[in-house]
Amino acid sequence: MATEISNADKFRLDSLFEAFSIVSEGSYVFLCNVTADFSRWSARAVDAFDLPGEYMVGAGALWERLIHPDDRKAYRENIDALFRGEIHTHDLQYRVKNREGNYVVCTCRGTIMRYEDGRPRYFGGVIRNHGLYGHIDALTGLRNQYAFFEDLKGHLAVRREISISMMSTSRFTEINEIYGYHFGNLVLQKFARFLLDSVQGNGHVYRLDGTKFAVISTTIDDEEIRKRYNRVRDKLRAGVEVDGHFLTPQLNCGFLHLDNFDVNDRTVYACLNFAHSESKLHKQGDMVQFYSELTAEGTNRLEKMHAIRNSVAKNYNGFYLLYQPVVDAHSERLLGAEALLRWKDGHFGTVPPDFFIPVLEQDPVFIGLGRWILKTAMEEAKKFLSLIPDFTINVNLSYTQLENQDFVNMIRELLEITGLPPQNLCLEITERCRLLDLSLLKAVMLNLKDIGVRFALDDFGTGFSSLDIVRSLSFDTIKIDRSFVIDIEEDTKEQEMLSHFTAIASTFGAKVCVEGIETTGMRDILQQYHVNSFQGYYYSRPIPPEELLESPLISKT
Repeated sequence: MATEISNADKFRLDSLFEAFSIVSEGSYVFLCNVTADFSRWSARAVDAFDLPGEYMVGAGALWERLIHPDDRKAYRENIDALFRGEIHTHDLQYRVKNREGNYVVCTCRGTIMRYEDGRPRYFGGVIRNHGLYGHIDALTGLRNQYAFFEDLKGHLAVRREISISMMSTSRFTEINEIYGYHFGNLVLQKFARFLLDSVQGNGHVYRLDGTKFAVISTTIDDEEIRKRYNRVRDKLRAGVEVDGHFLTPQLNCGFLHLDNFDVNDRTVYACLNFAHSESKLHKQGDMVQFYSELTAEGTNRLEKMHAIRNSVAKNYNGFYLLYQPVVDAHSERLLGAEALLRWKDGHFGTVPPDFFIPVLEQDPVFIGLGRWILKTAMEEAKKFLSLIPDFTINVNLSYTQLENQDFVNMIRELLEITGLPPQNLCLEITERCRLLDLSLLKAVMLNLKDIGVRFALDDFGTGFSSLDIVRSLSFDTIKIDRSFVIDIEEDTKEQEMLSHFTAIASTFGAKVCVEGIETTGMRDILQQYHVNSFQGYYYSRPIPPEELLESPLISKT
């Protein structure tokens, strides 16, 4: 091949190429003498993409012709910006046609070495062919969940500020049931294409588990990410054609701006997943940014969540339980207590449960933590049985626990280990369990009620707690949320509502516990209704078990 490059320049090119190759870690290396437009490429790249040879003139133009037509604009704009000096690194994900004529996803990272006067001298870098590695999703050609965590760890290691989005489509199960799994796969491929187009070379797209996708960007600011998400969302809402069918997919999106590097990848993922769930469950698909408030509390939330998650692995160090008494509504004798989780350490102090429980409940670590809560509460409840034989310990459950196939066996095992009689355990189904399939929840309850375990429905009247749930499932107790009685001394509407609630509970054979009792007046009014038990600060704040054992409430039994 005829060239105008001197032997000295070729020697320098080869020397630099070998230096690049040492740190390429399996990627293809390329290096171009910009003045002569003379390049050297890895032999493996030549073979994979059917290039003319390791040494080429005009390699940039040859390579650009192999790039998918839909990706060329983003590629050209990025390269032009690099040579103009507007950006300092080339970092782009795009599709390239290989020797077999198939498009594979590649990530190209490169930089320019310049003369002293600023003119480009060399353009070099590495290309990673994702089609050759186990970190590729076979369906979409995108990097998969393993690659996502690998890249996230890399950004954390070098303390690189990034923005991460997690997206999914709603009601995807319905699509599979109606049209079949092959069609569902076509929908996922279409969605992957939409995401790649929306990123336009300014980030990397990943397929996570199921229908979830992620985007990591080092260049797009938060507001631009929000705009791009809304454009994709609006485009899909307007309808897309897939294999002859017209669909209007609904999107959900969680977002996190990472500028705190004293955390690990799993903490970041847990917080991102929480924001995504909030988008899906409470915001009708609007993008939710993880703790976006610019407050002193908000700036270190990731760091706190990291410390709390690490405590699970360190034998639950920092976690402890407090207990809020439940008393008979008329005699006011102690009937039992609700176990409430807390966390504290020397650096952050006491962290309120509302801060971390909603995030942890969607994290796999909660399986172990939930078991620790149940075991600890059962062991401490046994201390009360000699004084109050019918003492009942109430423990809140999360949907993560209930959907675990070993949950029922775990409860049976813990009852045997601790020696707590099953009838002294009451499991509370909280509002956050609304994600569960009703038939699954019913099966769990029937299995455990058969051995004597009781169940309470928490937060009745809010969100998940509806008449349909009460009608479908057999609860021993229905707990009325404090929001419905806070103004009951003055508000006759609240009194009328309480009357309806107690009537519903009576119809289905459940007892009623009212939470949030704070004054004598509230107690006196509520005692006029068919209420069985009370819970609230009027009787006691949540306290340690040893303090509850010495409480005046014990003497009333």
